[in-house]
Amino acid sequence: MKLGLVEDRTGEVPVMPELSQETERGRAVLPFGAAEVTGPSMVPTLQHGDRLVVQWGARVRPGDVVVLRHPFQQDLLVVKRIAERREGGWWVLGDNAFAGGDSTDYGTVPEELVLGKVRFRYRPLKGDQRSPVAVVRWVAGAARPVLSDRSASRRLRAR
Repeated sequence: MKLGLVEDRTGEVPVMPELSQETERGRAVLPFGAAEVTGPSMVPTLQHGDRLVVQWGARVRPGDVVVLRHPFQQDLLVVKRIAERREGGWWVLGDNAFAGGDSTDYGTVPEELVLGKVRFRYRPLKGDQRSPVAVVRWVAGAARPVLSDRSASRRLRAR
């Protein structure tokens, strides 16, 4: 399942991230699902290739990292951080100010388009990480919860 910017076979990068149809089917059945991050919009919190555990339908608040439908292209799902509630919905921003594709481009996101809260991220073991030292380093830093970061929320709101 993909979430984020995905390069197609021509090497071009689409404007907005997307999530696969498998995620859409699984969301209706289970309260938790998985997704893979592609693209730079949530760096440094999320890196390209990170895997996410998403809690569908969870209550959200400012500072939370969420999966939502793009307001203008609802077949696209994106991952952003909720900055604040405004008239008409949530103001969402990426942690990477230079990547774009957030509420500064499309305005507030209605409540019903926010689908779930990202609870956990892990980085998969790369093929070249085979030495015992590399595996230990991977184990030490590969899995982390994605927590609400109020300081990041305030910082993002000031942009």
